[in-house]
Amino acid sequence: MSASAEPLVRIVRGSLNDEELAALTAVLMARAAAAQAAAAQSAVVEPIANWQRLERRPAYYSPVSWQQAA
Repeated sequence: MSASAEPLVRIVRGSLNDEELAALTAVLMARAAAAQAAAAQSAVVEPIANWQRLERRPAYYSPVSWQQAA
């Protein structure tokens, strides 16, 4: 939760009709989706380089070799 303890939405008085409730739901879902997308972008992991220079790789590995396990 954020540093402030104040709620995001507070109903002061009255009641919502169907259209107002649908609009409020759409706004809250859009904010949640934007927050989730921002969290996913910040959690991007750099890929590990999985390449080798061809002249340093052996041309053949035995099918029963321990090197095939990697």
